[in-house]
Amino acid sequence: MTQRHTINPDGLFDSLQYGFSQAMMVEGGRRLLLSGQVGVDENEKTVEGGIGAQTVKALDNIDYLLKQAGGDLSHVVMLRIYIAEAARDDQRPITEALRRAFPSNPPPSSWIIVTGLSLPEWLIEIEAEAVLP
Repeated sequence: MTQRHTINPDGLFDSLQYGFSQAMMVEGGRRLLLSGQVGVDENEKTVEGGIGAQTVKALDNIDYLLKQAGGDLSHVVMLRIYIAEAARDDQRPITEALRRAFPSNPPPSSWIIVTGLSLPEWLIEIEAEAVLP
């Protein structure tokens, strides 16, 4: 049985307001590493609507992959979020999407600004690690 415990101690800033925890302790389960997901559909078409729509679609793609392996977003234990320089000043939609996807006990995450992603229209790429039962 997999056990997860988020760690958000006093003495560090309130990361929960941004949709992530400071740390997570995980015991048991099977580790699943996902490739970075972007805001594209199954036909490789980038979703319209900017960084917010691309973030939601990337998280939906992560959820879909997890379901194929017998899990869901509740099994995510770490996110690495790559944000294109062009979207540096528009991070609120990322926070909103994370808070919707992980309403309680959100996983820790790193947010990294990059000069660009594989295609110029991509504004965000999200890597995930999960531990499945």
